[in-house]
Amino acid sequence: MSNKKQVLAIIGSASANSSNERLMEHVANLLKPSIHTTIFNSLKSLPHFDPELSIGNPPQQIIEFREQIEKADAVIICTPEYVFSIPSGLKNAIEWCIATTVFSDKPCGLITASADGRKGHEELQLILQTAMASFTPATTLLIQGVKGKINSQGEITHEATLDALADFSKAFASLINQTN
Repeated sequence: MSNKKQVLAIIGSASANSSNERLMEHVANLLKPSIHTTIFNSLKSLPHFDPELSIGNPPQQIIEFREQIEKADAVIICTPEYVFSIPSGLKNAIEWCIATTVFSDKPCGLITASADGRKGHEELQLILQTAMASFTPATTLLIQGVKGKINSQGEITHEATLDALADFSKAFASLINQTN
């Protein structure tokens, strides 16, 4: 069997063909061949958070989602900012995980790519810090004005963004190797 590290990439956007998914596909290619990335872009399929069910009787979709996080060597979250916050679907998914330890000491990369994104990026870091995830300043990345940096074919055309993604990917791979 392969010794490839396994990364779960969670896309925070609910849009089909989102800029965040294009960015994550680029990062996944940068992480090859030593890291395999599975992209999870189905947050809208998860039920609304219910604290009564969270610990004792979570829905099957939540059990499977938590297992994906638990089995991964690391997690990347790539998300837009919606109304100065993280998208509700992403917050919902994370809320289902707070009563567990699936994020505890889990190496994480956090990318916020949006028009502005500053508030959403701060919030994402605070939430993952609360979940006790492991990330560093080098494994967080804010990409502002993302729509102008990706063309209609989904290619990243902005050189500084390509460089930032390369630096992020190197730091993320290093974090995985340090903690696993």
